[in-house]
Amino acid sequence: VILASHLGRPKGVTPKFSLKPLVPRLSELLGVEVVMANDCIGEEVEKLAAALPEGGVLLLENVRFYKEEEKNDPEFAKKLASVADLYVNDAFGTAHRAHASTEGVTKFLRPSVAGFLMQKELDYLVGAVANPKKPFAAIVGGSKVSSKIGVIESLLAKVDILILGGGMIFTFYKAQGKAVGKSLVEEDKLELATSLIETAKAKGVSLLLPTDVVVADKFAPDAESKTVSADAIPDGWMGLDVGPDSIKTFSEALDTTKTVIWNGPMGVFEFEKFAAGTD
Repeated sequence: VILASHLGRPKGVTPKFSLKPLVPRLSELLGVEVVMANDCIGEEVEKLAAALPEGGVLLLENVRFYKEEEKNDPEFAKKLASVADLYVNDAFGTAHRAHASTEGVTKFLRPSVAGFLMQKELDYLVGAVANPKKPFAAIVGGSKVSSKIGVIESLLAKVDILILGGGMIFTFYKAQGKAVGKSLVEEDKLELATSLIETAKAKGVSLLLPTDVVVADKFAPDAESKTVSADAIPDGWMGLDVGPDSIKTFSEALDTTKTVIWNGPMGVFEFEKFAAGTD
């Protein structure tokens, strides 16, 4: 068995994000001596994998030590996959991310299957949507309205509260006549955004949009940032996360519910400055 995982958001090899401290506890839990690789790809990994006895376990070093992991680089994914015979994804919390270790490797390994924990989470999710305990809330994020139309329309028929975040909110803001600066907007989806707002109202769904946003002067991790009202996004600035007041409002709304499902990030969580809404 070869285990691959990530920890944190390292920029290159960062000792504090190494997976080596996991080895003693993993060995104890699994009842076998877990072998630790100093890398996640390369000749050493190939040799350790080839030498694994039946029932042996090899833990690879943090896959995010390579920038190619989050970029879903095909060559990196191919190297990761090269030491394995099949792929099992048991990380439900990262299943939405198209990274090399979660999506890229599936192009090189057959079969690629869900693990038992993944199946359990999916069963819970299906149950939550099909027969939720009320009040029922959904959080939908992501960059584009176009990629979430089906999700939003389906949820409007089921939920009591719908919270929207991510880049898609700026299309809704513009549809409401608000200035959005340089924020991402799908101009051809303005009427759809208006229609979804009206549908929510007609169905008695409480549709919550952020009241404040964290804006940046450029799309970069080192961008200058500030928090502004959703009504006061300056020209030349772009919204990259929901603001602290919105997080508080959303949290208070969710405290009144008994079922919550969440689909998509609230901001550009890949950049630390703009990850608070998602984290």
